[in-house]
Amino acid sequence: MFWHMTGLSTASPVETILDKDNFTLDELLDEDEIIQECKALNGRLISYLREISQVKQLLQYIVQEAPEGASKERILKFPFIACEIFTCEVDIILKALVDDEELMDLLFSFLDPERSHSSQLAGYFSKVVVCLLLRKTTPLMNYIQGHQDIIKKLVDLIGITSIMEVLIRLIGADVHIYGNSGDSMQWLEEMDILDMIVDKFSSSDGPEVHANAAGTLCTITRWAPPTLAAKISSPSFIARLFRHALEESRPKTVLVNLLLVCISLLDPKRLTSGIYYMYNRQTSNGPGTTANPETVKSMLDSLGDLLKLLNVSSEEHTLLTSYGKLQPPLGKRRLKIIEFVSVLVAVSNEAAEKALIRLGALERILELFFQYPYNNLLHKHVEHIIISCLESKNHQFVDHLLHKCNLVAKILDSEKNFTLSANENKCSQPTVAAEGKFPHRIGNIGYLTRIANKLIQLGNSDCEVQKFLQENSDWVDWQTNVLLKRNALENVSQWACGRPTTLQDRTRDSDDDDYQDRDYDVAALANNLSQAFKYGIYSNDAIAEGDSSLERDDEDVYFDDESAEVVISSLRLGDNQDSGGGSLFTNSNWFEFEDESIDNASSSPVAEEYMDVDRRTNDDVEKDEADGAVSKLGSESNKTPEWVEWRESSDSLEPPPVFVDAFQTAPSSPIHNSEFFEYEAKSDDFEPDSAGTTNVDEGRR
Repeated sequence: MFWHMTGLSTASPVETILDKDNFTLDELLDEDEIIQECKALNGRLISYLREISQVKQLLQYIVQEAPEGASKERILKFPFIACEIFTCEVDIILKALVDDEELMDLLFSFLDPERSHSSQLAGYFSKVVVCLLLRKTTPLMNYIQGHQDIIKKLVDLIGITSIMEVLIRLIGADVHIYGNSGDSMQWLEEMDILDMIVDKFSSSDGPEVHANAAGTLCTITRWAPPTLAAKISSPSFIARLFRHALEESRPKTVLVNLLLVCISLLDPKRLTSGIYYMYNRQTSNGPGTTANPETVKSMLDSLGDLLKLLNVSSEEHTLLTSYGKLQPPLGKRRLKIIEFVSVLVAVSNEAAEKALIRLGALERILELFFQYPYNNLLHKHVEHIIISCLESKNHQFVDHLLHKCNLVAKILDSEKNFTLSANENKCSQPTVAAEGKFPHRIGNIGYLTRIANKLIQLGNSDCEVQKFLQENSDWVDWQTNVLLKRNALENVSQWACGRPTTLQDRTRDSDDDDYQDRDYDVAALANNLSQAFKYGIYSNDAIAEGDSSLERDDEDVYFDDESAEVVISSLRLGDNQDSGGGSLFTNSNWFEFEDESIDNASSSPVAEEYMDVDRRTNDDVEKDEADGAVSKLGSESNKTPEWVEWRESSDSLEPPPVFVDAFQTAPSSPIHNSEFFEYEAKSDDFEPDSAGTTNVDEGRR
């Protein structure tokens, strides 16, 4: 039951089981409310679960696979419930575990090589160990220090993501552990754990092992203790990384993942993909320091070998695409090398800039930019490289980009030849258009536009760059006739679509209430909306229950001032769009017609024939309003008045003749709100035909 009644109490199913003379742990684990009772610190339950025999059986469910033919509960439910009991963080249960060495041996026996390591049980094991790391840090670390083979077993199973999480927290990626028990973890810094992890790249393990090993190293570069961080950035360690990465016999995934580690060393604040991403949200160490010059210098020794891998002429692999074919495709390895170069350029290290110029790295990367016009990941990295070069304080770097790399000429050439070539004989063009199809437009024009705008921006502050651009007549012509028009066309802040107030209020904060600056009477709008929604909101059944159901207190209205402000802010009508006929947001009453309109409506012969309107004086109207006559919809019929639709008919853009005549020719007479709705309900029962007469049976407009 979800409710509680005085004098009626239902015993917990867990208490019912505990009241038995003979019950088993399985009976408790099969009860759905056991986790809630643990979190509620049920004394009898916790006293039972803290017993050594019960803790041992809970651990067996977590670390041991279920025997063949076991029940579904034994395979799935009992291990899950056992894990949840430990992660409820009941101190007395956790203390019973860490104080008993045999129980700890049973827990870490899951890491033994002869055991099967399913992802399900690995996840439960990881949750229990992490819970102990957070709540019982010192006892756990003392146990691991006495059994240091546990670290090697964790490294051996690093391909399992849950085990990798435990290893990362042990190394020190979790600031809470080091903050509470840093002294007990100093011995970890003296171990050769980094060498153990790097050795996984030379093994015959699969790509998931390489990816998790790289993820662990990336985490160390960001959040590990100073001793481990200094060791991983040392020249000898980096040389060892590149030795594994450039080994020809190793899979390509080794190079890709090790370059991730190098990128993390150069730019600690850069967030690349990986399981370690979660830990940056748990730590408070702040942004990492800039790249160590010694670290950068040690990476430059292998830069030439990396750039050789960018050559695509020696490969014969072909990939078919929707726009043609790639022969060969760019691949992850080349893309990761270019990303590494982009980070290396952004470091603004003088030695790195000289090495890039000497090795011709920018020239080769620019060629790939134009050879693969549909690889947006490549374009993003190349744009970052070019912008970093242009913003560099090293004028030699900028001159190399403009003169040696011939950036401007390549931009102009791509603008002239903006379609994909179908010539397979061109060795310099790995991307070939499909045969028999109209060639596609190249996909890097947007990046070229942004690079060109950056060149112009740099020319405004650098006279040498401006002089170089102005001396190129083709560039000046393209900038005047193409680039300026394209920038104007693609300037979204100048688009006259979307909300009408976009242009006028472009500098306004999005949280500002711009309707407060307009000439809107919010109180009048609230009154109009309240009266409008008072009609047609109730069904016939509600009307039959009594007229009093339509009367509402002032505090129970549908639209108050705040609601009206919300409606105004959502519609956002511009000031300059208000023309002659007024606005819904002006100070007016929607249910009072002007005298001229009423005069026209009263003189219509059609209205005199079909409108049953009592001629009332203003005094009568005021008296009816005072007596609450606005809530009475007529005495001749109990039919519910219909809501007035303030929109055009779907059949015609012009309103029906009966309404045109009624509102233009009727004699002057004030019409009460309720009478207008009564007329609307009646007039909806007929529709004028083409001859000018009315057809009552043709249905609603």
